Amino acid sequence: MRIAVTGAAGFIGSHLVDRLLADGHKVVGVDNFATGSRGNLAHLEGDDRFELVEADVSSPLDHRALEGALDGVYHLASPASPVHYMRLPIETLRAGSEGTRHALELARSKGARMLLASTSEVYGDPEVHPQREDYRGNVSPVGPRSVYDEAKRYAEALASAYARNGLAEVRIARIFNTYGERMALEDGRALPEFICAALRGEDIPVFGDGSQTRSFCYVSDLVDGLVRLWGSGLEGPVNLGNPVEITILELAREIIELSGSSGGIAFRPLPEDDPRRRRPDISRAREGLGWEPKVERSEGLRKTIEDFRRRLGTHP
Repeated sequence: MRIAVTGAAGFIGSHLVDRLLADGHKVVGVDNFATGSRGNLAHLEGDDRFELVEADVSSPLDHRALEGALDGVYHLASPASPVHYMRLPIETLRAGSEGTRHALELARSKGARMLLASTSEVYGDPEVHPQREDYRGNVSPVGPRSVYDEAKRYAEALASAYARNGLAEVRIARIFNTYGERMALEDGRALPEFICAALRGEDIPVFGDGSQTRSFCYVSDLVDGLVRLWGSGLEGPVNLGNPVEITILELAREIIELSGSSGGIAFRPLPEDDPRRRRPDISRAREGLGWEPKVERSEGLRKTIEDFRRRLGTHP
């Protein structure tokens, strides 16, 4: 098949491109490199099955490389870390609104199925645990994280309206915390910040008392879920993430041990609107896709730490 991936130079997007090519498809990647990295796609130079379009999805997608047949559209384009979406608030809102509409119009015009990469952030600071797809969330529409939360909530509403009215066939993935090689070193989220500090021998910054929880899914597992969901008949949002929950303090200690760091832990004030608990109920994905994560956290962390070590130029 021939498939378009927006946000192709991002962390998850680049791994998705690799998976689609490995599955024998042709891929057109779209990215404006606001947060994505050309280095994430450098290994594909010279591969005639891959075309790269430098474009902003917030503007109409009329590039020549997108002419001709398309069987699928994966819409991943958006800043995704607090550091990036707080630096680019309007751009984040536009990626979720105009960007999603342009991706949907591309899919509609080609008769292609679209997968929308949504987020667990639509649940906000959840009052229901673990989070099921029918939970409507506890989100502040005016808080500092709202530019990302509300962009994705609007994107889900828009994609659902297209699907209900027969304009496009849509799948919606609610992605929980994902990690792995190619995460941006300046990402700002807990796991890359912890690894960078540990490898530099610095104290790991833990916000609050570290009792807040997250559930971390290795990127190859997440990408497998995206591909399965796109090819499935599951309509409506589907949680994709690892249901194994860990406190942030436990994560920091694991990274210190796995990296052999000489640093310790430094406690910092908890940011505003930081969710206290986050864990997916993946019953829909298990039953409808036959999917669940396979990579153990210790294995995924070792691979991620070695990738960060290489890019930072640090040594054991």
